[in-house]
Amino acid sequence: MASKVLLGLLATAGAALAANTCDTVKDTTSIQVNKRFSIDYTNEQQEYWSAACTNALKPSCILFPKSPAEVQAVVSILNTNNETFAVKSGGHNPNNYFASVDGGPLISTKHLNEVIFDKETETVRVGPGNRWEDVAKKLDGTGYSAVGGRIGNVGVGGYLLGGGLSFMSTEYGWAANSVVSYELVLANATMITVTAASHPDIYRALQGSGNAFGIVTAYVLKTYPQGDVWGGHYTFSATDENNKKLLAAVRDFTEYYPDEKAGVILTAETTVGGLLDIWILFVYYNGPEPPAGVFSNFTDVGPLLKDVKTQSYAKLLTGNNWAVLRGSVYTIGTETTPLPSQEHGAEIMGSYLESWRNVSSGVLPVTGLIASVAFQPMPKRLAAKARSMGGDLLDLDDAVDRIIFEYDYSYWIPSDTEKVDRAMQDTYTGLATRVAGFQGEGKLPADAYLPLFMNDGYFRQDYFGRLRPENAALARRVRDELDPQGLWATRTGGFKM
Repeated sequence: MASKVLLGLLATAGAALAANTCDTVKDTTSIQVNKRFSIDYTNEQQEYWSAACTNALKPSCILFPKSPAEVQAVVSILNTNNETFAVKSGGHNPNNYFASVDGGPLISTKHLNEVIFDKETETVRVGPGNRWEDVAKKLDGTGYSAVGGRIGNVGVGGYLLGGGLSFMSTEYGWAANSVVSYELVLANATMITVTAASHPDIYRALQGSGNAFGIVTAYVLKTYPQGDVWGGHYTFSATDENNKKLLAAVRDFTEYYPDEKAGVILTAETTVGGLLDIWILFVYYNGPEPPAGVFSNFTDVGPLLKDVKTQSYAKLLTGNNWAVLRGSVYTIGTETTPLPSQEHGAEIMGSYLESWRNVSSGVLPVTGLIASVAFQPMPKRLAAKARSMGGDLLDLDDAVDRIIFEYDYSYWIPSDTEKVDRAMQDTYTGLATRVAGFQGEGKLPADAYLPLFMNDGYFRQDYFGRLRPENAALARRVRDELDPQGLWATRTGGFKM
């Protein structure tokens, strides 16, 4: 019966050659279509982290498919015209046009929100319209959890397609390493189920390629036994002495990673006039309490505030939602460094912080601006774990420890975008310049592989150009096979090859 419904939808959609997708979908299918000023349209437009996606970009309509068959029908209709479009999961990606569009249809996966746990296979089937707090809440009480976002409000779809860094990554690798299968709607409106056995090249390419190959309507994920966890955050003042101690702590934590069940994100935050100049350390431990000493390098610095406790994983993720800044224009960029040795650690880590502060100081007068940098440990054991679970497109080796930087600028007034755009470029290129300089001096390994982390990438950054050549070639080969007409490459946003 379902196949007959699908065939009917596709036949009707394929025969329709109306002027635009919105009207064709409305006239020929039962898919929910909402146009500007309707309640559902307005509500969905508010579900972006960046106000630029909300206020500056107005889709001609928002489509809310409720099944894979309806997604196929929409894609079939897109093939009858030349409209630009976008696909949206949680709206976390702040890059304009990646999950947002102006003047074309927006496909919201909001109603593709199933979370079906199978204890026998220890897997969970998850729709891309979920946020990670939704998944965690559904799994709460089962004794299992899925490798996912560190903030509950992050959407499932874009996160998994970008690789997905998790508090659990040193135990289980990138979130993408735990994907068992992808249900993928292709550019020709057909659907395939992708597994490592059935389509090995497509499967690997999907593990860190973004939206380059189609629309994923469901993921099947491995789950792992988990009870209560311990976590929250500490706040420190950004004095010169604390800066040195915290940078040393995150360097040492990365190299000597004390426990694979532990996770941290060390962030520095600053605003104009020094009204805010602090460090925030997000901490996680997969257990009711961490063993003594796991986080002592940080806590010995002396936090101003702490909010850490034993809780369910779902409550931890939801509790981290305070870090989401609503109503601001938001930008994210990234860079990667080999971990400096203890001998050169103070000089190099201090230089990285100085570089960020120098650039940030130039845009702090921008109205409402908050600048932040996150130091995200990428120890060798994470790379080794990812490879042991089958690998992924990023393909980190365990030759060196690394730190991945996330740079964030949020601000209020869109007219300041040009200033902030330049600052973001100066921020990540400034870091790359310093990395290259220390490599030239022999203070960092010169031959280290330093890719970019897609989930933190700025739209101007060359994600695919920083991959290993053989992996970039694999992605291009899969793209050419699955989308020879360039539907995803030319008519929607995302990182391009």
